[in-house]
Parts: sequence; C-alpha cells; structure tokens
Amino acid sequence: MNTAVRKERTDSTAVLVRRPGPRELHPVRTHRRRRTLELSLAVAVPLVLVLLWQLAAAQAWIDDRVYPAPTTILADGWDRAAAGDLWPDVWATLKRVLAGYAIGTASGYALGLLMGSLSLVRAALEPLLDALYVVPKLALLPIFLNMFGLGEGPQVALVAATVFFFVWISTMSAVMSIPAGYRDAGQVFGASSWQMFRHVLLPASLPAVLVGARIAAGVAVLVIVASEQIAAANGLGHLIFDSRALFQNDVMFVGIVCVAVLGVVFSELVRILGRLLTPWAPRDRGRGQS
Repeated sequence: MNTAVRKERTDSTAVLVRRPGPRELHPVRTHRRRRTLELSLAVAVPLVLVLLWQLAAAQAWIDDRVYPAPTTILADGWDRAAAGDLWPDVWATLKRVLAGYAIGTASGYALGLLMGSLSLVRAALEPLLDALYVVPKLALLPIFLNMFGLGEGPQVALVAATVFFFVWISTMSAVMSIPAGYRDAGQVFGASSWQMFRHVLLPASLPAVLVGARIAAGVAVLVIVASEQIAAANGLGHLIFDSRALFQNDVMFVGIVCVAVLGVVFSELVRILGRLLTPWAPRDRGRGQS
C-alpha cells in the first residue's frame, strides 16, 4: 500500500502517523496509470520480439527459408485470406472446437455438480474418472476413429473429452468447497432442491467453474490442432502439417499465427462471458475500485 508512515516520539510513547498515498488520494488516476503501463507492456513485448525476428531475417542471422520474416508471413496470410484459401481451414477448426467445447462443458458441469453434491456418486465414479483423466487425450483418437469413423465425429469427441475433465474437476471442487453454512441457511429457509441449486450452489460455485472453463478453452484449441494433424483432411492443424511436409514454411507459420489468434480470442470470450455471468466475483483484470 502506497502510504507514508512517519514515526513521532513524544515524552513516553511513540506515535505512528499514517498519511494516505497516491493510491488512496487518487484511486481512479492511479488505476488508469497502472492499466496504461500493463497494456503498454502487453503490446511492447510481442512487438519487440517480432521486430527482432524481422531484423534477424533481414540480416541473414537466421535462414529465412526455414524461418520466414514476419512481413513475408503477413503478406502470404493476406494473400491466402483475400483469395479465400484460408477461411475454410479456419472455419473447419472453429466449428469443431465450438461443438466439442459445448458438449464437454455441459457434460462436465452436470457430472461435477452431481458428484460434488452426492458423496456416494463421487465415491463410485471418482476413481474411474481420475484414471481416465491422466490418459493423454490424443491416445483416445484411435478409439474415437473406430467409434465414429472418419469425419467430424472423432475431432469433436476428442475436444469434448478434453474439455469435460477440466470442467468436471473445477465444478466438483467448487461445489465441495461451498461452506456448509450456505447450505444450512438454505435448508433453514425451506429451500427446495431447485431453489438450493439456483440460489446457493450455482452462484457460489460458478466463479471457480468458469476459471476451469477458461483454461479448457485454450486447451481445446491445442487438442484440435494436434488431432487435425493426425486424422483430418482440413483445418488449421492439417494446414500446418501439410505445408511443413511440402516445405512451405511461410504457409506453416500463417497457420500457427491463426491458431494463436483463435486461442487467444476464444479464451478471452470465455473470460468476458464469465465476468458477465458472475459480476459478484473478483476480477482478474478490470477496473479498480474507487
């Protein structure tokens, strides 16, 4: 806390005089300066790295056939987007992520809520789910291929399975950590099962659940790209793998940049949705309080 503390000594006692600092005197101004500094750093660090990359390619410090300059990647990406060659792969990846994320989030939240509320259900299912959780999800792809065949099914199922475990764990932990006093208060007021869920379990657990959902959003993009490199005829993962095999490294980096942008945007949308759904929860980023 930015405060000035001065020690004054009287005849027999020492008195600490606390004076308010800039944060207390001008909270809004201090918060704006802090946010400006944070945003400047967030923009400056990637920009400096890109400029260093461009300089290294221009000065032949790196082989631009293997690591194309950022301007080359940007020009190639612009040309592919203008010609309409890029969007089918972006859309293929995006729809797989959205479908798998929706299925995994819904099933993970439902089961996590059930297991967090009922100890017998938790005792019956938790050992099995813990064992499945540590299995690398890409190892399940052959099973999904046998179940659903070639097409969209295995990709969506793999994303759903990945997201399910993140949401399930965060939901179950959030429900179990709800103070017993909250439940007792609901029972004292005669709340029904639905009222207990609506007014106690949901608002108390939702902030932690949305943290897990936000982590799952980023992991879902990682998994679908890896899956598309193995068993897909389109998508950003297929674009990256196929262009690398053809030594089209500029196209490969275009795909990588698209994946990074997709992951950041998707994760940020989940975060914004979480802030809208839980205005009572502490914010990881946002306005300070005056």
